[in-house]
Amino acid sequence: MRSGPALGLIETCSIARGMVVCDSMVKRAAVDVLEAFTVSPGRFVILVAGEVAEVEESLAAGLTSAAEELLDQLFLPHPHLRLLPAIRRLPVTPAPTIEAVAIYETTTIASTLLAADAALKAAEVELLEVRLATGIGGKAYFLLTGLLHEAQAALEAARAAIEATRTVKVELIPRPHPDFIRAVVQQAPATAHPTSEPG
Repeated sequence: MRSGPALGLIETCSIARGMVVCDSMVKRAAVDVLEAFTVSPGRFVILVAGEVAEVEESLAAGLTSAAEELLDQLFLPHPHLRLLPAIRRLPVTPAPTIEAVAIYETTTIASTLLAADAALKAAEVELLEVRLATGIGGKAYFLLTGLLHEAQAALEAARAAIEATRTVKVELIPRPHPDFIRAVVQQAPATAHPTSEPG
């Protein structure tokens, strides 16, 4: 199984505390901050990557610093290699013919990352997009594509990987229309989240 470095995520219910948490995480261990951003209504998210032991140490510091302001957390050792490029917003070119598009929507960023990782590890699918929280009320989702039976297997694995209450909606579109592909898939945002959102 191909795998990459560990991912760690902390979400706080205070923006100010979230910034303190981010600082404490990078002071404790040698990790890369992939994302550090605000989410409506007034939350703060920190996503880091690095060696497994470093991420674990960084998360421990962040959790201590977050204390009662903690909303959600994630420790994901050895994520699938296709997950990191999607988080880093590297462009993905869909196959000329797309047999199916699967959409998985969750209540939290941590749940989407965990579900997407499980989907990628369970089936031969491609991750088209990961959208993290900003501009969609703190929710998150991912899009993937592949043969219909592979997409179905990926969705089943994703559903099994997270708590049922974290799933908002799961959809599978067989034989998507070319206009849908152009409008939604090929025009997917170039970033996982915009740099700002309306209050």
